Amino acid sequence: MATVLVTGASRGIGLELVRQLVTLSTSQASTIFALSRSEPAGPFGQLLAEHAERVIHVRASVTSLSELENAVRHVKQKLDGRGLDILVNNAGVASYSPDGIQTCTSEQLMTTFEANVIGVQCVTTAFLPLLEAGTLKRVINVSSTLSSITLASKFKPVPSHAYKVSKAALNMLNAQWAVAYAEAGFTFLLVSPGWLQTDLGGKDADLPVETGVSELKRIILQADSSQNGKFLNIHVPGQEESWGQYDGKEVAW
Repeated sequence: MATVLVTGASRGIGLELVRQLVTLSTSQASTIFALSRSEPAGPFGQLLAEHAERVIHVRASVTSLSELENAVRHVKQKLDGRGLDILVNNAGVASYSPDGIQTCTSEQLMTTFEANVIGVQCVTTAFLPLLEAGTLKRVINVSSTLSSITLASKFKPVPSHAYKVSKAALNMLNAQWAVAYAEAGFTFLLVSPGWLQTDLGGKDADLPVETGVSELKRIILQADSSQNGKFLNIHVPGQEESWGQYDGKEVAW
């Protein structure tokens, strides 16, 4: 009877993850909290209306402490004495500087850091008491292989410099949480869901969003404390040697 909260749930990876989670039995995902910074509309609003008994909208910006305080109160009320089992920090932004790293502006860096790093810290800290009361104590932070310093040369053609740097910082943030809460039974796990065909990834991306999110969902549901602090790639059969190297292995830092 796992309870799950997904940030950035109104579109892209987050929306597809909520859509796939709600198809599971209630023994796997009983209540799904879908957090977004705006009021529901379009496909997100439709999904909420169709599954009002299991998917609960939570409105908050991931960097607004006051809005997150209200969100925690709302979630706590809906949990009715239960804890939060799984937190998926998915919300994030990307920017591009196609003319090189020298054109990556301070504004781009600050914007991406605020959403991709500070937002994760704010959300995780805010919901920590509910996670401590949960059974699974599982936090999944959505990262990217683009953050790998080892693979920096390989991904040189991708001009998302600020995004790469922010996700590398997220990786260290995850490591800090993993070390601090290992003895408390937590699992802090980084997952790269692949280059997916979303508004952010674009139509020329490697994989349909359904494919990457299906693997992300599998990893989320199967994660355990032995994976605490690790960084995993998704596994797509036949794509192990592709550019994205979707082999399901740990990503080189």
